[in-house]
Amino acid sequence: MDILPAPLSAQHAEEGALPLGPATTLTAGPGTEAVAAWLRAALAAATGLPLPPGPPGPPGASGASGIELALDSALPAEGYRITVRDGRAVLLGGTAAGVFWGAQTLRQLLGPAALRRAAVRRTGWVLPGCEIEDAPRFGWRGVLLDVSRHFLPKADVLRFLDLMAAHKLNVLHLHLTDDQGWRIEIRRYPRLTSVGGWRERSMVGFRAGERRDDRPHGGYYTQDDLREIVAYAADRQITVVPEIDVPGHAQAAIAAHPELGNTDVLDTGALGVWTDWGVNPNVLNVSDATLRFYEGVLEEVLEIFPSEFVHIGGDECPKEQWKASPAAQARIAELGLAGEDELQSWFIRHFDGWLSARGRRMIGWDEILEGGLAPGAAVSSWRGYEGGVAAAKAGHDVVMCPEQHVYLDHRQAAGTDEPIPVGYVRTLEDVYRFEPVPPELDAAAAAHVIGTQANLWTEFADSARDVDYRAFPRLAAFAEVAWSDLPRDPAARDWAGFEQRMTSHYARLDALGVEYRPPAGPHPWQRRPGVLGRPIG
Repeated sequence: MDILPAPLSAQHAEEGALPLGPATTLTAGPGTEAVAAWLRAALAAATGLPLPPGPPGPPGASGASGIELALDSALPAEGYRITVRDGRAVLLGGTAAGVFWGAQTLRQLLGPAALRRAAVRRTGWVLPGCEIEDAPRFGWRGVLLDVSRHFLPKADVLRFLDLMAAHKLNVLHLHLTDDQGWRIEIRRYPRLTSVGGWRERSMVGFRAGERRDDRPHGGYYTQDDLREIVAYAADRQITVVPEIDVPGHAQAAIAAHPELGNTDVLDTGALGVWTDWGVNPNVLNVSDATLRFYEGVLEEVLEIFPSEFVHIGGDECPKEQWKASPAAQARIAELGLAGEDELQSWFIRHFDGWLSARGRRMIGWDEILEGGLAPGAAVSSWRGYEGGVAAAKAGHDVVMCPEQHVYLDHRQAAGTDEPIPVGYVRTLEDVYRFEPVPPELDAAAAAHVIGTQANLWTEFADSARDVDYRAFPRLAAFAEVAWSDLPRDPAARDWAGFEQRMTSHYARLDALGVEYRPPAGPHPWQRRPGVLGRPIG
C-alpha cells in the first residue's frame, strides 16, 4: 500500500475491496461533518463521483456500500482506524483531527490520481481491502515558512497548507517579520507595511557576495488574508503559529518607525529595509515606548491567530548597540542586571508575561535561554540539540529543529548543480535518519519534547517553485519522522523500505503539482549557474 508517513500497522486483505461508483455514499457520524464535507469535495473533484450522504446511524448499521466516518473515543485524539471489507469502508478517529488524518490515508489508498483537482478518469476507483491503525508520535509536527525574506502570495501559502495536510503535518510556523520585510498588516501602525513591507533590492547568492538584483521586492498580508489562512489551516487540522521577531531581526520595523531603534547610537532615520542577508547589528531599543509599541502589535496579532503559542524570535541579537547606548546602559543599571545578555532576557520575559496574562504561551529560539527563561516559555532548538536538551532538563517544552538536520534551505547534495548550494548537505536519507529526541534525555525530560519542525528559510527561495524544490522530497521524509513510530536509533531505520515507498510517493507529488528535486538531481531550470553559495559543512 506504500502509505506515507508509515502507519502503526497496515494489513492488506485480498477480498473485501470497495469499488467506488455513482451510487457510493459518504456518511458522516456526529462530529465528523466538516471532515466529510472536505473529503467529499476532494474526492468528487478528483474522481467525478458525487458521494452523496448515506442513511444516518452507527457505522455499518445500514449495510449499504459506501464510506462511513465516525468518532471513537477509545482511539488517541489524532489516531484513526480504517477498515475496508464487505463493500464498506469505515474510518474511525479519536477526534475530528484523527478522522481527517485517516481521510488523507484514504486518498493515498485510491492512488495518485485521487490527489488531483479534477478528474482524469471516472471509473476504476477502488479502495483495497485492508485494516489500518495509526496515530502520531508527536503532537507538534511543524514547518516554518519564512515569508519575510521573500514574500509568498496568499494563494501559495494556501497551497502549501494543502501539501502539509497531505503529509499529516499540523503546525505552520509563519515567520512574518524580519530585517528584510514586515508582512502582517497592523492597523494602528500602517507604516510597518507601507514602508517596512518593501525593500529596494535583494542579494543574489550567499550573504558574503556582492551581487544584487536591483529589483524592488515586497508585499504583505492584510488581516483578513491572515484570517483566511488561519481558517483554511484549521479546516485541515493545522494550527498557524505567528512569529513577530524581537529584539533583533527588526530593521524593517525600524525603517518604518526610526524611534524603535537605538537613536542615541546612530541615525536610525537613515535606515531602510535591509537588502542583505545575515545577522544585522540594528536592533530594537529597550525603552518603555518600544515595549508599548510591540504590545500594540501583539494585541492585533492575538485577534487574528487563536494559537496557544506565539513565537517572539529572540535569536541572533547582537549587543554592540546596547553596549554603546547610554539609554540601554541606564536600563541595565535601573534593573540591576549583569549585562546585555540579561537585558535581552528581561526584554523577552516582559513579552512572556504579557502573553501569559492573555492566556497564550511564548515560544522563542534557543537564545532565549541566555540570561534566564520564564517558567512557562517554550524553546525552538535550532542551533543543535544543546539548547533543547538544556530547556527540557529545566522543565521547558521544546520543539526540536536543529539546523544541522532539518533546515530545508540547505543544499540537498554536494556539487555545483544545486541552486545556491548553501549550508550543510542534507540528503533525503539524512532527513529520514533525523531523531528529534536525543538519547541523553531521560523519560521525564524527553516528555518535554512536544514535537519537531523543519524550517524553510527563503533567502534563496524567491518563488513557490523554489520553495517546492527545497522542501520536497525531504519534507516527506521529515513527515515520517514526525508522525511514525520509527526506531529511535537512526541507523536501525528501514531506509530501503522508505526509498521504495517514495517511488509511489513521487507519483503523488506529481499529481499534486509539486516541483520537487528529482532523485537524479535538479532539472536544468532548477539550477542557477554562476550563483554560488558557500558550503558550511
